[in-house]
Amino acid sequence: MTQNLSRNDIFRMSLKLKNEGKLYDLSDQSSEDTFRGSIDRFCLIAYELRNCKKILDIGPGAGLLLSLLHELGHECYAVDIVDNRQKFPRTFDKIKDFKLCNVEVDNLHWPDGYFDAVVCCQALEHFSHSHLPAVREMHRVLRKDGILELDVPNAACFRNRSRLLRGKHITYDYEKHYLYAAPILYKGMSFFPDRHNREFTKNELEILFKAAGFQKNHVVFLKSRRYRTGVEKIKSIGTALKDLIPSLRKSLIGFGVK
Repeated sequence: MTQNLSRNDIFRMSLKLKNEGKLYDLSDQSSEDTFRGSIDRFCLIAYELRNCKKILDIGPGAGLLLSLLHELGHECYAVDIVDNRQKFPRTFDKIKDFKLCNVEVDNLHWPDGYFDAVVCCQALEHFSHSHLPAVREMHRVLRKDGILELDVPNAACFRNRSRLLRGKHITYDYEKHYLYAAPILYKGMSFFPDRHNREFTKNELEILFKAAGFQKNHVVFLKSRRYRTGVEKIKSIGTALKDLIPSLRKSLIGFGVK
């Protein structure tokens, strides 16, 4: 585990693990793009959860975060509404237990207080209904003083403000994802997981933590840093300029303590 490592130490370890092919299949361009766009966020999460042994990921996607956490010495679990184990065997083989679960309406499969931490990265915005039952369920499976990590799109980011000023919407293509989208039917309810159904403000994420019963929380605007090399680093200048005003950053990240 990484109790005595700094965030920069974890970042350097992550790059080493990536270059050695230990995090994912290096021939998979999709995973490579996800790594470059998310590694700074993943390292922040790993640093904040450095003292947490058992970690549950709600909606792990391709499993990159859990792959990193496993390599850093954590015991990893996951739930999702889709089963990506055959698609991404390199990452999912590292997960101790995976369950198919629609956390919007299903109870998690573990007893009260089972986990040291729960993470839910870039998933709440895809929920079709109230976030509160799911986050209360995440609260239930955390031990006393356990940590919940949530990160979501910032509804008031520079990109969204710019799009609105140009007469465009902040979410997905209207016809494809909203007008003609067919729902997934489950337990008599309709779900639309392939689109953003709600983006968040900082205050709203804080409200969610409090309503779910967390005794304290800390929500910040997450810098939009992407890992680039060579001449590609020039593109980071524009991102850094936009990040100078925290409220214009693309994402929010919060940590709640039970």
